[in-house]
Amino acid sequence: MRDYKAFTKYSKAGPRYTSYPTAVEFGTNFKYEEYIRFLKEQKQDISLYFHLPFCRSACYFCGCNVIYTAKEESKEEYLIYLFKELELLKDIIDTKRKVVQMHFGGGTPTFFSAKQLENLILKIKSIFSNFDENAELSCEIDPRFLNEEQADILAQNHFNRISFGVQDFDERVQKEIHRIQPFELTQNAINMIRKRGIKSVNVDLIYGLPYQDLNSFSKTLEKVIMLNPDRLAIFNYAHVPWLKKNMRKFDEATLPTPDIKLSILEYCEKFLTQNGYKMIGMDHFAKSDDELFKALQNNTLHRNFQGYTTKKGANLIGVGLTSIGEGENYYAQNYKDMLNYQKAIDNKKLPFEKGIILNEDDKIRKAVIMSLMANFYLDIEMIEKEFNIDFFKYFKEDLANLDEYRDFIQMDAKMIKINETGVLLIRNIAMCFDAYLKKIDEDKKVFSKTL
Repeated sequence: MRDYKAFTKYSKAGPRYTSYPTAVEFGTNFKYEEYIRFLKEQKQDISLYFHLPFCRSACYFCGCNVIYTAKEESKEEYLIYLFKELELLKDIIDTKRKVVQMHFGGGTPTFFSAKQLENLILKIKSIFSNFDENAELSCEIDPRFLNEEQADILAQNHFNRISFGVQDFDERVQKEIHRIQPFELTQNAINMIRKRGIKSVNVDLIYGLPYQDLNSFSKTLEKVIMLNPDRLAIFNYAHVPWLKKNMRKFDEATLPTPDIKLSILEYCEKFLTQNGYKMIGMDHFAKSDDELFKALQNNTLHRNFQGYTTKKGANLIGVGLTSIGEGENYYAQNYKDMLNYQKAIDNKKLPFEKGIILNEDDKIRKAVIMSLMANFYLDIEMIEKEFNIDFFKYFKEDLANLDEYRDFIQMDAKMIKINETGVLLIRNIAMCFDAYLKKIDEDKKVFSKTL
């Protein structure tokens, strides 16, 4: 294993680049009327994201927008507003456009009952009638909240990708993060899905949690391989206690150091490669026959708020509390506060709170950053042709910032390619092209550390 202590200097606060510009730049200068105009003008295929925000209790590592409740009426009321939001969308956008992707995220989507999930799916399909026969329909599942009836509903409605949250199988880590989840429980949940013919199973892990080290995480990986997932997402824990109060419960002295985290990530890549997986993007792994790996080989992988995808160019429409949508020229986010979300819908308006309209520089930098983040590769000639620029003149200052990472890239007049070690620093490398970071004081707490 490589000695990563020298890499500590690269541990900087920086974005994960699920978008560019990042959500930090979203604001109220983007007006509701402009957003509606963009929605009406969109002609592309559609990708739908539904945020189902409820959880029974807090997982202390979680950075998602979540509401903790055990009240059945809260879920029922939320569904009523989701249905109203869909009705509002029906009057604004062309819902006959092809739907190529739909994702249920949370929260815990399967905290909703089978009947509630079925009602939601039926409502969606009554609004969006043109689902592509090869559409990717996916759902996040907490294995602690899944029963036979829910699995039936997902299978009967042609969901074909299920993502199971695991994080870590080590008992000490599970106790510390407030998520007790035995291996057998997870195995039973995955079997429940697979026996219904849903073939694509993803397992989510997190490294960087309290008490983790290389030895303990390697044991978790060995158990995960027994589950034989088709994909794995292995995320770097984003410690942002100034944003998420639940993270303040951790003793920061128990968090692994950047060099330990890098050694874990390196081990993941070697271990999973030996077991038939390929590294996809900065935090995903897939079997070599998976469409994500094929897209990576062709440099056509895309990254959005739902992770890595082959559905580039689709108009992402976010539905529900705090959901984010993406169009060719904008990002838009719904209200995070439930009362404001409901108030907007009661007033017959979409629950749009803020966003950003992309200028030409945003679009150019977005193309560069997303290509590097998704494919570890940038076709310079393609960028020059698409945007009619001289790449090396346009990015003169940014390329000077890239000098710090010269040992981790290969670059010539036609392309930038990230090498095997550089992949571990991909967020840092992408940050060199981020025009907005220069405006944020380094000591201002906005992003988690890159390592």
